Amino acid sequence: MSQPVYNQMGTNYSDFRRPEPRIEAAIWTALGDARSVVNVGAGTGSYEPLDREVVAVEPSPVMIAQRAADAAPAIEGVAESLPLDDKSVDAAMGVLTIHHWNDLAAGLAEMRRVARRRIVLLTLDTDVSAEVWVIRDYFPEAGELDRRSMPSMAALKSKLPGAMIEVVSIPRGCRDGFAIACWDRPELLLDPQVLRASSTWHRVPPEATERGVERLRADLESGLWDEKHGHLRAQAELDIGLRLVRAEL
Repeated sequence: MSQPVYNQMGTNYSDFRRPEPRIEAAIWTALGDARSVVNVGAGTGSYEPLDREVVAVEPSPVMIAQRAADAAPAIEGVAESLPLDDKSVDAAMGVLTIHHWNDLAAGLAEMRRVARRRIVLLTLDTDVSAEVWVIRDYFPEAGELDRRSMPSMAALKSKLPGAMIEVVSIPRGCRDGFAIACWDRPELLLDPQVLRASSTWHRVPPEATERGVERLRADLESGLWDEKHGHLRAQAELDIGLRLVRAEL
């Protein structure tokens, strides 16, 4: 994971990246009967279960500093070398993190090493997310970055044989302001503070982000965005490519 990226975005991450109840429920259900969990790439602690023993592993001290006072204890560390003993927790979870790891195979191997029962991952199917208007019409460079950094569903299945993959549709007004979760509120993507809180916009070249923002601003002012996508403002939910992966060990 690029620690400088999270050290930059970490300063306002918790202001815009709040847990979305639907995503939270899906993750907690997938954890099943696990009573102890390691959260890999834990960030500020979003989506960590409150009714289980949790150990958080996070490489960025800036992100760790934003964890709530009553959050689970956090250890500075990386996915590829988890500071836990073999089979020391029931489950290992990771939320929108695997695309930041330096070595996916090593990180998954570490999750298998420390977990007794299962692995639960939240990630994106980039074939689906690339067709959401945010990426397709305004920020294609972000889609290309995602394709290069995020493992495909086929790749994950090959590394986690027998894994189940579930679609997690995103509701209108999603509380978690990551990149394309603003699919129903285009104006949010004009706010530099919103962009700053998502790693996507730290990885895309600034000039590409500026071009996309200006195109979006112009289309909102002219009414073109609403002509094409205005129905989304009232749509209850959308599949933006978010996927929950559960692998039994």
